[in-house]
Amino acid sequence: PQGIGSPSVYHAVIVIFLEFFAWGLLTAPTLVVLHETFPKHTFLMNGLIQGVKGLLSFLSAPLIGALSDVWGRKSFLLLTVFFTCAPIPLMKISPWWYFAVISVSGVFAVTFSVVFAYVADITQEHERSMAYGLVSATFAASLVTSPAIGAYLGRVYGDSLVVVLATAIALLDICFILVAVPESLPEKMRPASWGAPISWEQADPFASLKKVGQDSVVLLICITVFLSYLPEAGQYSSFFLYLRQIMGFSSESVAAFIAVLGILSIIAQTIVLSLLMRSIGNKNTILLGLGFQILQLAWYGFGSESWMMWAAGAVAAMSSITFPAVSALVSRTADADQQGVVQGMITGIRGLCNGLGPALYGFIFYIFHVELNELPMPESPPGSSVVTQYHLQQNSIIPGPPFLFGACSVLLALLVALFIPEHTNLSVRSSNWKKHCGSHSHPHSPQAPGEAKEPLLQDTNV
Repeated sequence: PQGIGSPSVYHAVIVIFLEFFAWGLLTAPTLVVLHETFPKHTFLMNGLIQGVKGLLSFLSAPLIGALSDVWGRKSFLLLTVFFTCAPIPLMKISPWWYFAVISVSGVFAVTFSVVFAYVADITQEHERSMAYGLVSATFAASLVTSPAIGAYLGRVYGDSLVVVLATAIALLDICFILVAVPESLPEKMRPASWGAPISWEQADPFASLKKVGQDSVVLLICITVFLSYLPEAGQYSSFFLYLRQIMGFSSESVAAFIAVLGILSIIAQTIVLSLLMRSIGNKNTILLGLGFQILQLAWYGFGSESWMMWAAGAVAAMSSITFPAVSALVSRTADADQQGVVQGMITGIRGLCNGLGPALYGFIFYIFHVELNELPMPESPPGSSVVTQYHLQQNSIIPGPPFLFGACSVLLALLVALFIPEHTNLSVRSSNWKKHCGSHSHPHSPQAPGEAKEPLLQDTNV
């Protein structure tokens, strides 16, 4: 068998860490290149690039997941990592091609889907949530450390070295998959015919969304997720650019902000979430997380000073408890054979938001004429004349209009979440759901039909 040793979760963890560490190094250089490439309508173009990437990932994730059931996980790990990291060396070669390839690479930017399938192949059901948590924590750890390292190296040695280093790490990840990662799906577990198991129903990205209205509780949860994650997805795509150019943060400050926010989020999603779930219950934890998200977005929207962004970042860490609490509510109330289907619905909603959110934020920035007329110098400390002059150019009463729109969206999500029952069993149309699951399952799958779908429906944002 190819690879080193038996398939393990640690193989998947290393693949994820190297890929996102490489991209994290480019956080600061990407912000500069983005403005230099699109000096006019920077936020709009950023939203369109990230929006196209998100929509393509949403459309391709089910198909790639289904194909990996046939051809094996290793080949698709190699494919997704290669095409996701392909734009990295183009940053210094041709910025236009760099952003074009980023948007198109969304077709293969579903490494997490294949990684979760890999983990599901080699773990028992009771081990799976811990294994998924390890993969997610590794993803967070890579993004906590790499932006600060990239900003430091860029300031001392220049951005070219950062791009070379990121390219080398991406190549190391590809070599690691080729040499060290063993296949988790044995040949005997794959179907005899390649054509039989792949159908349009499996590859249909809207399949999970079509079943949303079958149960009122599922509908309430999905509406809550959509209204709360839409502004979050848009915020991820533009917020660091917003800090760098509108708020006058230096590259080092942006990297430090990412690190502090990441550490606080990890604490919030582990220790704080566990305490809240035991003390106030699942539903109240969701409501509390949504409340923190409203406060955070409103603070971002009205904040005009650096300290306000740092304070709002601490609130943002607390708002990160919302989605884990929603997932826990779904897993606790859904029947055992419907876990994958219901979780797939939630993930499908988030995937759709990954495409719509960035485009929406970019469009709102464009409508309110929040443009970048001057690029603050990286060497300029906060409060310098360059930054002060730039702040005086902003005539808008509201510095960040999209964040206030997001706060209104999350407020609607909070009102919807009030109607979610605390203790209920999702009495969905079991016969229809089981029939749907059965039509999508493969004869080689060792899990129950609902469970077999779960890892393939995971989103790239965890």
